[in-house]
Amino acid sequence: MGQLIYTFTVEDTEEIIPKVKEDYGDKALIITNKQIRPKTINRKGLYEVMVAIEEADYKEHLKAMGKPMPPKKTQPQNPKPAVKEEEDEAVKLEFSKASLNVQKEYENYTKPKPSLDDFKEKLSAVSSEISKVTGASLPEYQAPNTQYNKKIEAFEKQINTLSDKMNLLVDMMWDDKAEARKNLIIPPEFASIYKQAKESGMLETHLEAIMKATIENMPATMKMNKEAVQRYFHSLLRNILPCRVETDIKKQKIMMLVGPTGVGKTTTLAKLAFRYAYGDKRYKTGIITLDTYRIGAVEQLFQYAKMMKLPIIDSIEPKDLDEAIKSLSSCEVILVDTIGNSQYDQTKLAKTKEFLMHSNAEIDVNLVISANTKYEDLMEIYKNFSFLNIDTLIITKFDETKVFGNIFSLIYEINIPLSFFSVGQEVPDDIEVASSDFLVHCILEGFKGKNNE
Repeated sequence: MGQLIYTFTVEDTEEIIPKVKEDYGDKALIITNKQIRPKTINRKGLYEVMVAIEEADYKEHLKAMGKPMPPKKTQPQNPKPAVKEEEDEAVKLEFSKASLNVQKEYENYTKPKPSLDDFKEKLSAVSSEISKVTGASLPEYQAPNTQYNKKIEAFEKQINTLSDKMNLLVDMMWDDKAEARKNLIIPPEFASIYKQAKESGMLETHLEAIMKATIENMPATMKMNKEAVQRYFHSLLRNILPCRVETDIKKQKIMMLVGPTGVGKTTTLAKLAFRYAYGDKRYKTGIITLDTYRIGAVEQLFQYAKMMKLPIIDSIEPKDLDEAIKSLSSCEVILVDTIGNSQYDQTKLAKTKEFLMHSNAEIDVNLVISANTKYEDLMEIYKNFSFLNIDTLIITKFDETKVFGNIFSLIYEINIPLSFFSVGQEVPDDIEVASSDFLVHCILEGFKGKNNE
């Protein structure tokens, strides 16, 4: 016997739970519900609901209701003999449709905080290096085609020049605190990029230092070109944001996810589990949960593991962790879910540290933080988790904020590389390998979906 998937439609969301209980029983799991027809004046809306239930539980419910088991649909024979591949695709199809209503959780590799002199020196060095690259890559001026009407061409140039000056003037007038920038003077061609960066919410001291480095080190030939300034600034930010390059896994990889409650830590772990187990490069994947405080979250993680057909172990005491890892010795990737707690709860934080201290395994510690958290709170979270020796940062909730300057300022201050971005709520799809280019576009232009187009 296995797990059965059923779908049905209702006209009102309030009808979903009563219908699930009546037709499938209390043990049925609602995987997802979505609106397939909007409500109008003349007709009601329509919602499609997908539920999952074990075949044995469904038979027991039907028996209690005095109903017969519906006949199974016959499946067309697949000419391909690859049974394992069929099974994997079935799991992927089932899971890609799932958008489980998981409980909200309230979810750093410590480096010395750089001094302001170090900050300026690094900026200047990076900026100078980019100057060599971007300066050489600028397109050469192309002589106008003589077949164009000269008068029309001259008129177009005048219009474009006037338009550019108007845009620059608007951007310069937007900044009403120019006098507060001490001795830093923003050239007109830099006004637009300065406005974008300031609106991102990055720390004022960082913004001023970056602008100063850009203005002082950028080649003079580029400074009069607004697009060149934009490209240069993008390159500078990208070089400041470290991202860990993901390589093929040669030996067993153990990833422990830590962080405060509410940041989507368990959901992110489920996305990573699917990515490693069913991605382009497939690895034998297992899960260990250390969180015995939140019964609902543990049960949810077990449901995820069951749907993906992955082994899962709950390790209650620190001394049990190595035994749990040993029992998953055949797995190439092991993902460890930890206790979700406030960054101020030192007791639970110490408990997580105990698990690490009692283990002889090489464990990669990933701090999970939310993009919609203000900078001061992000720094507080890092400071309180940093004693766990954070290896990378995983940023979640890209779809719940419009400003990312807080993330930029945090990463520069602590200098911890990024590993993954959780860019939406869909499990298992909305997980991306961290990219500095992607994050810079989010900082300066906002998040526009996981492809950020």
